[in-house]
Order: sequence, then C-alpha cells, then structure tokens
Amino acid sequence: MRSLTVLGSCGAWPEAGRACAGFLLEYDGFRVVLDLGYAALPRLLEHCPQGEVDAVVVTHQHPDHCVDVSGLARVRYYEAPDAPPVPLHCTPGTLDVLRALEPNPDPAEVFAVHDLASTNRIGPFDVLTVELPHYKTNLGIRLTAPGVTVAYTGDSGPSPDLRRLAEGADLFISDATYQGGAPTSAYLMTAAEAGRGARGARRLMLTHFWPGSDRAVSVREAQAEFDGEVIAADEGLVVSF
Repeated sequence: MRSLTVLGSCGAWPEAGRACAGFLLEYDGFRVVLDLGYAALPRLLEHCPQGEVDAVVVTHQHPDHCVDVSGLARVRYYEAPDAPPVPLHCTPGTLDVLRALEPNPDPAEVFAVHDLASTNRIGPFDVLTVELPHYKTNLGIRLTAPGVTVAYTGDSGPSPDLRRLAEGADLFISDATYQGGAPTSAYLMTAAEAGRGARGARRLMLTHFWPGSDRAVSVREAQAEFDGEVIAADEGLVVSF
C-alpha cells in the first residue's frame, strides 16, 4: 500500500471534530508520521493501535505540530516496552518541548532522536529538507521512493525555496493558513501563496487552516494560482499513489 492519510488539518488549535497537523505516509509497509499536533494521536491509533510506526518527523517545535508526540511516547512505553526506539527526526527545540510535557519516560529513551536537518534517508525514502520562513526553525521535507514523491512544508511563509520541494512532487502538502489576496504574514501563507509555491508539483493539498475558515474558499484561491489538482486536507482523507 502506498498512501497518505490526513490525521489533522487545523492550524493553531483543532476545531471541534478535527485535529491539528498530522499525516501518515505509508509505502509498502513502512509507516512514517509527518507531525503530530493536538488531537492527531487518536486518529493515528485508529490505524496503528499500539503506535507501531517506523519513524516520526516533526517539522518544528510548535505544539500544534508536535504535542501529541508526547502521547505517542506513552503509548510506545506502555504498550511496546521491549520494542526498539522509534526514530524521531526533528528540529532543534522539539525535544525540549516533549521533555517539558513529560520527562518520565524521557522521550529520548522511547525515541531514537535525529537532527532532521542532517537526515537524508528514512526507511525507503530519500530525504531533502529545506529551511523555510517561520517563527521557529521549520524544515520543509521532501520524501522520495521509487514511484512516489511527497513534499510537506510544515508551517511556512512564501519563499522561492518552496520550488525545491514542489518540483515534480506527486503530492505537495502546503501551509495555507490564511485567505484573501493580500499577503498576511512573512511566516505563514495564504491559499493563493500556497498555490504559487506549489507550481511544479502534480497535486496540491492545502492544510493548516485557521479554525473556522471556509475551506472551499481556500481551494478556489489556490486554484487561481496552480494549474494542477487542488484538494483541502480533511481528517480521514486518504490519497493513494
């Protein structure tokens, strides 16, 4: 099976019935989680009841992208105490956040912690990371395995470096926090900016919606800037490759 499942799609905090950033990427039995923010863990456990994933990626340390990694650590500690540590590829500061949430068990005991900026391979995937503009160090990531390329911005303002992630990607998952034609922030994108940044990819998935946003509006704004298919991330949505 080669697919991506949306675990969470909200930015900042989860709307009722939704979750913050989280994606489960599966490739021929290998499972890697991309971010795990507020309320994303229960959705992951629907697919992996004991948290049996092969790797976790955290693009940056904001809690709407990493707080439920702490919960995953508890699941692995109690449900699979003899299992080897799960590789955790993360940015500076993420481990400090996880330790502040729960120092016991130490997340560095449950996870094998790696610097995401230095990661070039995760399971079957070749990895490219690109630092993108945000309030904290944020690394966009591009994962490539035979027949599949998926890229994910994490949180990002507009940047020419988005093209390095997007070019030729089968699926480009992009921050699209805001709506409206005028730029709102140097550190987060509007849907239109996401559409421009995704040029070169085959398909664009908008995510990190500000709570309460009409997502159909975001899709229309991105479509005005991007020639390929545009979809809105939605909890439970599965994209197959």
